[in-house]
Amino acid sequence: MPPESILLPIFYRIDAQVKQNLERVLAAFRRHRVGSHHFSSVSGYGHDDIGRDTFDRVFADVMGAEAALARSQFVSGTHAIACALYGVLRPGDEILAVAGTPYDTLEEVIGLRSAGQGSLAEFGVSYRELPLTAANTIDWIALATSVGPKTRLVHIQRSCGYSWRSTLTIAEIEKIVRVVKEQNPNLVCFVDNCYGEFLEACEPAAVGADLVAGSLIKNPGGTIAPTGGYVAGRADLVAAAACRLTAPGIGASGGSSLNQNRLLYQGLFLAPQMVGEAMKGNYLLASTFAALGYPVNPAPSAPRDVIQAIRLGSPEKLIAFCKAVQRHSPIDAYVEPVPAAMPGYDSELVMAGGTFIDGSTSELSADGPLREPYIVYCQGGTHWTHVALAVEAAVEAIGPL
Repeated sequence: MPPESILLPIFYRIDAQVKQNLERVLAAFRRHRVGSHHFSSVSGYGHDDIGRDTFDRVFADVMGAEAALARSQFVSGTHAIACALYGVLRPGDEILAVAGTPYDTLEEVIGLRSAGQGSLAEFGVSYRELPLTAANTIDWIALATSVGPKTRLVHIQRSCGYSWRSTLTIAEIEKIVRVVKEQNPNLVCFVDNCYGEFLEACEPAAVGADLVAGSLIKNPGGTIAPTGGYVAGRADLVAAAACRLTAPGIGASGGSSLNQNRLLYQGLFLAPQMVGEAMKGNYLLASTFAALGYPVNPAPSAPRDVIQAIRLGSPEKLIAFCKAVQRHSPIDAYVEPVPAAMPGYDSELVMAGGTFIDGSTSELSADGPLREPYIVYCQGGTHWTHVALAVEAAVEAIGPL
């Protein structure tokens, strides 16, 4: 493993970004006069839950959006994204994905595989995809003429997901929005913001995205939020998503927070710091495994989100890597990860995730589909020193390329 001192200048720059983002969160808390009374909850229908409603407004400010719906009733980021899509799209509309194929769990929502579950395709919404270039970048030339007469929503996946490309920067998202809006100013630019929150000084809604969605057990939950997701952006589009989460006529006014408010507020406060630590861990992962000869994405010196991909080249190494991470997890360290089917995915996965919140990718986890070229995707890390211990174990388990 390379000397950690080599990474100290990078770590310092990350800490400076954490400070800037934390000020953004604190400013929103001050603006909305958050107090301990907001930690209380109500039961039943959830009417007049002031802690929940204030958290929505705080979250909207942090996202640079007109409105937000940040709720424990969203079971995952995929659920939040689905509510956003079903809220906007109607029969005859077209989704245009401009950053390659969306993440695996959206394929059944869109209707790219499986049937009989009420996918968008079954409701008459069509799908078209703008492939990435041979270099795995946005095809800017094709994007300039990509919008068709039926295009209603442009889908922009910020993170790499299970693909070998770089995470989109805020500047790239802003450029995508500008290019497609020049073709049709009335279409909706939607950003799947999972894994992207607090990487930079602002979020996609602040640079023109109409709607963004993500998970509260990823970046913005700060490893504290026990469940949930969010939709943020234009107020009318957020309201439409709320009607899909609950029902028309109820929208955002329903849904008790069930005494989770304090955890959501505290998680949002901690989120910039947790994202910073995960980024530090990823720089360490990239530097270590690149030095051992493994292809890594992002490259050791490149900008990144909280996902680090390492191309291991064999199923044995993928499983051994995940086992090493699991053995150095605080929870279920005795469990042996094995390949298995998982709802929403087209391939068997091997997954290490000894986390306090089940499925939390703000905490350290590692997983990958059991298919060529056997890439492991490492996510999160509450402090980079924990990542360092797992890295040492993984190096010992798989050795050089």
